[in-house]
Amino acid sequence: MYNFCTLFDSNYLTRGIACYRSLEKHCEDFHLYIFAFDEKSYSILKKLAFKKSTIISLKEFEDEELLNVKPTRSIAEYCWTSTSSTILYVLKNFNVENCTYIDSDIFFYSSPKEIFDEMGDKSILLTEHRYSPQYNKELKAGKYCVQFVTFKNDECALKALNWWRDRCIEWCYNRFEDGKFGDQLYLDDWTERFEGVHVMQNPGGGLAAWNIQQYDFENAYGNLIGTEIKTSKRFKPVFYHFHYLRFYKNNQVELGRRILTKNVLDTFYKPYIKYLEEIKSEITTLDSSFDPNGASEKPLNWKTPLLYIYRKSFGVYNIFNKSEFVK
Repeated sequence: MYNFCTLFDSNYLTRGIACYRSLEKHCEDFHLYIFAFDEKSYSILKKLAFKKSTIISLKEFEDEELLNVKPTRSIAEYCWTSTSSTILYVLKNFNVENCTYIDSDIFFYSSPKEIFDEMGDKSILLTEHRYSPQYNKELKAGKYCVQFVTFKNDECALKALNWWRDRCIEWCYNRFEDGKFGDQLYLDDWTERFEGVHVMQNPGGGLAAWNIQQYDFENAYGNLIGTEIKTSKRFKPVFYHFHYLRFYKNNQVELGRRILTKNVLDTFYKPYIKYLEEIKSEITTLDSSFDPNGASEKPLNWKTPLLYIYRKSFGVYNIFNKSEFVK
């Protein structure tokens, strides 16, 4: 049994549901523990009643230490602060043999079995960013990405996990300071600090906008849940991390500030965004009082014209009308 956990609020509800359903398609023996970070997400998830999930409310999850630091953290920072605690909660309260934290905005295209097989008898699995050279932020954002990290329920893993939780409660902010950034830079020395650490070798895991330039993907075909993707690098995509995907109330979407080829847009982003819109329609029939894609007003300030010129000049103006993705 592969045990996963994730956390999200109602702004990421469509992404979290898409993540669960992609696991349901590609991973036969799994369970996903979902930490619902607000009442709307908790209510909708309980109504959907996914067979291979357990929904955990903030009231059930939060302990005194987390509540003490919550007022000092932004929403994103508190989510990062809580990541290690969600893994620990699952291992302690559900007596499972392992737990893998996954970000809610990742989507599976094939089974993660090969990733877990390569882990073998190691206690911890980390995922590298594997930055493309032009986007290397390893010094300030970390070598490893807290998007897919596995802990077994054993002494080695629990030692590292408790250490990580303590550090995140002490300091976890959206800035680089004294060799720290969020919850990620704490992991950089784990292969030396702790025993039993394995670094994922499968290139199909952890695909994202910051490394996809290294690979030459062909277009996907079929519907999204059943999508098959080919690549000239001869490996099978396991999961893609849709980091920085933002929806705006003017029906635009933004995909970040990195070069994304037409093939990448057609293979990953267009089907994914279309699928999120389908899930949004499904959720709206249950509760139409909020936008489960988390659409916000597009920010406008004195930098906006300069950013437009910069992005256009360097081919990273990844802002599109949603109609280009949903047809």
